[in-house]
Amino acid sequence: MNAVRLMFALLLPIIGGCASHAPAPVEDRGGLPGAVKPAAQAAAMDSRTGYHTVKKGDTLYSIALDNGQDYKDVAAWNNLDNPNLIKVGQQLRVTPPDNGAPVAVAKPVTSSAPVEVKPANATAPTSTNTEIFKREPKGGKLAYSDEALARARQGDAAEKPAEVKPEARPAEVVPAEKPVVAGDDVEWMWPANGKLIAPFAEGGGKGIDIAGKAGDPVLAAASGVVSYAGAGLRGYGNLVVLRHNATYLSVYAHNSKILVKEKQTVARGQKIAEMGSTDAESPRLHFEIRRQGKPADPQKFLPAH
Repeated sequence: MNAVRLMFALLLPIIGGCASHAPAPVEDRGGLPGAVKPAAQAAAMDSRTGYHTVKKGDTLYSIALDNGQDYKDVAAWNNLDNPNLIKVGQQLRVTPPDNGAPVAVAKPVTSSAPVEVKPANATAPTSTNTEIFKREPKGGKLAYSDEALARARQGDAAEKPAEVKPEARPAEVVPAEKPVVAGDDVEWMWPANGKLIAPFAEGGGKGIDIAGKAGDPVLAAASGVVSYAGAGLRGYGNLVVLRHNATYLSVYAHNSKILVKEKQTVARGQKIAEMGSTDAESPRLHFEIRRQGKPADPQKFLPAH
């Protein structure tokens, strides 16, 4: 009993010392050193070539136009079923994956079994008198007989080479939308007959404004393919965008009526719309030339007016 009391007396200070220490507080150090904040991370991703970070007010149509692309291509590259469903901060690819189109690969050609050559007359005797052929001068003649005829046919069949079929060629890949003009050779013309009321301004408007009356014809400034036709870009009203080649697009805005459809090929000078005042103060044509998606001064491309 005395031994138990002595042991309890020795353990009591140790137990009291452990109970007197409170739990250590959790210190918030504000994240790991060098951690990237969400905003900075988005900016870093946006700096990658070929990507765009969606900002407030962006639409897939405006993003595609600013990058010189077809909005349907941008939607396909990003697996977007609905082009109207994009979110602020979303990363979108605006250049083709791997910068190239898929290449068709032909299947390897398998060799066929050896060709078996049979005599023309299966019933003809197969025995030969080799001594006669050895003594006969090259190019000599033999007297006609059924046996000699059978031998001659057998020799012709054996010497005739087997027919070799050509190898299959890779399937030709045809682009979905072939540019009308190759390179930078685009022949431009004025898209409307009217007074220039708003010239191009660096850092200001992205094109020029041409005055007119409602219903005046709007013409294709160069041959091309309709990349967009609709009213999906805020401030442009009824809009037509033409792709002329891999470098140049042209933009026709504020139309009262659109006369072409997407993917339609149009000729230089063809009527593509009628002038109007949609999203504008008065009837006019807002016209832009985009070089690789960037606005350029149309008057540097158009003939003297």
